[in-house]
Amino acid sequence: MIIDFHTHAFPDNVAAKAIPALEKEGGIKANTSGTSSSLLASMDRAGIDRSLICSIATRPEQFNSILDWSSQIRCERLIPLPSIHPDDPDCVEKVYTVHRKGFVGIKMHPYYQNYFLSEKRLTPFYEALSETGLLLVVHCGYDIAYPRIRCADPAQILILHQEFPNLRLITTHFGGWHLWDEVEEMLIGKKIYMEISFALQYLHKEQAIRMLTRHRAEYLLFGSDSPWDDQADCIARLKTLQLDPKLVTAILGENAQELLAL
Repeated sequence: MIIDFHTHAFPDNVAAKAIPALEKEGGIKANTSGTSSSLLASMDRAGIDRSLICSIATRPEQFNSILDWSSQIRCERLIPLPSIHPDDPDCVEKVYTVHRKGFVGIKMHPYYQNYFLSEKRLTPFYEALSETGLLLVVHCGYDIAYPRIRCADPAQILILHQEFPNLRLITTHFGGWHLWDEVEEMLIGKKIYMEISFALQYLHKEQAIRMLTRHRAEYLLFGSDSPWDDQADCIARLKTLQLDPKLVTAILGENAQELLAL
């Protein structure tokens, strides 16, 4: 089983507007139309069994619409992650709502949601996530569409790891997009989940191999960030590193199966 831990899709009527706007913001071309059906077609081409869909609430009032859409598209192959905005005065209660609805976790993005990862005001929020066991998949490192403000750097990831030991934190982009030297220094080898989307094509091959082989094998997850990268290309890119086949199998799906209790 191959599981993509980081994809994006939108309701059909939203995708038609969202994808061109995001392409312009990031200076990047999408590989799908941004709908759930186009994601499924991409999965079929790449031989991917399941994908987690990462939504982002850019305003607190988007919580219910994202939750409703996530409920509508949820199926065996698509595992939606709703989103909670940190400025929502009811953000803690909404953690319990997501849990009651049977979702496996949520997605957050410090740039699009305008917060810093280790803000003290989020302590009750992180405690609620820890109590429920929900996954927190969070954008880490810089973002291609934003100025390079350090709102989700490895130092802050380490603070969360130390202060909330039961938080099921999934760091995206191999622990921090374009901050991989710091990831190597501070995070590699620790019990921190790292999803590897949008990283291997930027890293030197030697550093990519070093990071993948020195991190705890059971804490590595495959991700593509589709539609911003092609899922089949991401699998091929990982395989060109000529890692131990057991490690590749663990990254592509075994670790995710264990984490998701599939």
